[in-house]
Amino acid sequence: MNIASRAVVVSTGEPAGIGPDICIMLADGDLAGKPLFIGSAGVLRERIAALRRSTRIQTLAAAADAAAHRAGVLQLLDVPAPAEVVAGRLDRRNAAYVLELLRQGTELCLRGECAALVTAPVQKSLINEAGIAFTGHTEYLAELTRSPTPVMMLASGALRVALATTHLPLSSVAHAIEAERLERVLTVLDRDLKQRFGIVEPRIRVLSLNPHAGEGGALGREEIEIIEPTLQRMRARGLKLSGPTPADTAFTPEARECADAVLAMYHDQGLPVIKALAFGEVVNITLGLPIIRTSVDHGTALDLAASGRARPDSLAQAYRVAMELAERQLG
Repeated sequence: MNIASRAVVVSTGEPAGIGPDICIMLADGDLAGKPLFIGSAGVLRERIAALRRSTRIQTLAAAADAAAHRAGVLQLLDVPAPAEVVAGRLDRRNAAYVLELLRQGTELCLRGECAALVTAPVQKSLINEAGIAFTGHTEYLAELTRSPTPVMMLASGALRVALATTHLPLSSVAHAIEAERLERVLTVLDRDLKQRFGIVEPRIRVLSLNPHAGEGGALGREEIEIIEPTLQRMRARGLKLSGPTPADTAFTPEARECADAVLAMYHDQGLPVIKALAFGEVVNITLGLPIIRTSVDHGTALDLAASGRARPDSLAQAYRVAMELAERQLG
């Protein structure tokens, strides 16, 4: 079964945010393949009316029923939201519903019924307030797929930034930078750059944890004791690694030309750079999973929900990248 015969499933995300808006806008445009949205038909109908769109919802019984996309038609697997949805107003009664969309989308991909999963943004704080432990899509999808080492990577064209740690308080980052973790993350990053992106010999630049790469130990010893020894062991295994490089010099135009991906030590070390350079065109890609998953580079934007001011650019790019990865994998 190839990409032409499978749908790409798109979860609509937090219903009170802009997820429904950008999914509707995406469906109104020209798309390749078979986009199959998963979410509440009732919520989407209300949002179509609020946005004054003429989008037509076509509910399907199964992923296999998805057809080639027609602009203005939103093919949907209907999962009703349990509580009333008001644009811009969070309701914890819908928290489990949001995770159910992800679960069903993931299962469709694991069973081979869909080629990839694209996710609209969710509200982490709401899910936790509802009593459900949740640190983010990356970790949740890893749990669903029983994947020991998920790696979060944001990409825009040839600029790719992966993370050694993801959603941790800054005070916990240094303790999380361990040799075993770095080895596992680098192994996944190198493998997926080869297999999913077709890069024969990926060049990975690894950032330091401390300013100025620790200044020979004066500003921290993690580079001396953990990062550099790990890079030496991984180089001996054939990985093409540079670093540890101070973050303040790792993203110059010259440095970017010499790397296929950058591995940052923590979330806000690398992601502000790529978002500053290409916000709206950046795609969040989860590596280390048995499925293809991409997402947007922004949050739920509650203040924009139902206003018509949200833009679907990042979701459209996430869909295109999911299609490209699926085509490379499935042929």
